[in-house]
Amino acid sequence: MPAQTDLGANHLAVRLGLARWQLRLGREHGLLPEPDLDGERWSAGLVEECAHRSGQVVTRFGEEPPIGAIRAATRLARRTGLDVERCDVEVLVARDHLEVVSSFRGHPLYLLRDLDALDPEKVRDVVAARKGPLFDSVEAGGAVIILGWPRKTFDRIAGERTLAKDRFGRYALADIRALAADEELAQEVREEKRRRALAKARRAETDIEDVVRGWLLRCTAYVDRAAEEPPDPALLGRAIRGLRGTRAETAKYEQETG
Repeated sequence: MPAQTDLGANHLAVRLGLARWQLRLGREHGLLPEPDLDGERWSAGLVEECAHRSGQVVTRFGEEPPIGAIRAATRLARRTGLDVERCDVEVLVARDHLEVVSSFRGHPLYLLRDLDALDPEKVRDVVAARKGPLFDSVEAGGAVIILGWPRKTFDRIAGERTLAKDRFGRYALADIRALAADEELAQEVREEKRRRALAKARRAETDIEDVVRGWLLRCTAYVDRAAEEPPDPALLGRAIRGLRGTRAETAKYEQETG
């Protein structure tokens, strides 16, 4: 087989040991050159030139892909114990505290390392400016984001602990932070989340098994001339792939909860 003289984006990323998102950001920020051949391809010479730059890309952007504003707000909320919203992230950008590293379908993206490096006081100032006198309280939805709990779990625990609400139905931020700091409670919630995830995976496994059984029945009907058309082979292939993945997920949760 002749040696490849030029590479497309997928093969270039593999050659450089980069993920596709790292390759894209490297190009956007000028750390990697644009393709010099038609069809979005890099010539052999340019590929060699790129080889020593992959380390610069990893150093600049890290190993984890950037995230959008909603997930960025959630990450900041859990780190700071404040009910950070998407608009707060945008204000942090406007104040030059946070960089928009790229975009996806017109939506800005942020590096996890930049979010984690943000001064909590800068985040606090932005949230306080938005909330004003409501700064020390939070709605249930905001509490769920801060805690990283399912809503049903929060409602149950809030009821069990008779958390006080103000006249607007909001909880004291201090109470939510106290829940977050309770290690025994955090472990209980983690176990509950794993049990729910296991139950969900088992339901998905059963649903896919039913699809496979239905396909086999239709196949048998066709073989026995009880049906005029055979079932779609592609359906079985998709179901088996899904079943393998779901069973692996079920096994993982069973091990974690065992």
